[in-house]
Amino acid sequence: MTQLRDPSRGVEQLATGFIFTEGPVWDRHGGELVFSDIPGDVRSRWNPATGIRDDRRPSSKCNGLTYDAAGNLLVCHHAISTVVREAPDGSRETIASHFEGAELNSPNDIVVRSDGVIYFTDPYYGRRDGDYGIVRPQELDWQGVFRIDLDGSLHLVVPRDLFETPNGLCFGPGEEHLYINDTTKGLIRRFDVAADGSLANEQLFATNMMSATIAGKPDGMKCDELGNIWVTGPGGVWVLDPAGERIDFIAVPEKVGNLTFGGPDWRTLFITATTSLYSIAVDVGPRREPYMGGTGPLS
Repeated sequence: MTQLRDPSRGVEQLATGFIFTEGPVWDRHGGELVFSDIPGDVRSRWNPATGIRDDRRPSSKCNGLTYDAAGNLLVCHHAISTVVREAPDGSRETIASHFEGAELNSPNDIVVRSDGVIYFTDPYYGRRDGDYGIVRPQELDWQGVFRIDLDGSLHLVVPRDLFETPNGLCFGPGEEHLYINDTTKGLIRRFDVAADGSLANEQLFATNMMSATIAGKPDGMKCDELGNIWVTGPGGVWVLDPAGERIDFIAVPEKVGNLTFGGPDWRTLFITATTSLYSIAVDVGPRREPYMGGTGPLS
């Protein structure tokens, strides 16, 4: 088995003093990390030379973040139940807000396929807890996973009652599979992805990812270049091989919300964990996502 990291190395705390950090994504053009603090209602940036600065305050209690290939920042907002595309010049466009005439719950996490098609999860967290959104009735009485096609049309891609709280999601190598986790149920499902963007052949990839005594459940999730799934879980970050078996574990001293690969060589794992931002050097890079640029090896 390829070594994923130096097992003697622990996480390093880069910054602290937040309320609940989430949504990390590496800005390769700026050479810095973008992340959210949902209850703090702020989107921030961490720069290795200058530290933390505000990127957007208030942030409409944004959560999941990613870039598309054109460098637009895609933002999931809890407080206004929207997905927004934010251009490099700061202009903003809402690209998802309603489904079948009803307002979305609270878009949570988001990924982009290599052709520009977008997938996002829509649990109810931002409507149930005022710290993480605005308490208000749900217009959808179920929690879904959606696809935004290139023409802007919005499609539900899983059965309405399949997930209790869909949360983190990521593509596998080659984008032939999409992995989606369910925080409440403590599991990850894997789907085949068709050329038209539809999902089929749902399988349970991992289960029993929760503990009665240790904080943490499946939430943020990324895939590495070898097809391993790096996902939050009890006690820190779990690494699952392509068969769903746990092959590594990174202990983190706080409950972890999300994670992402970044740094100049994409070999740093950044971890958003409650009040703090952590990092750890790893020996494997991410599955190439559209915003990472190019077609050759990541470097």
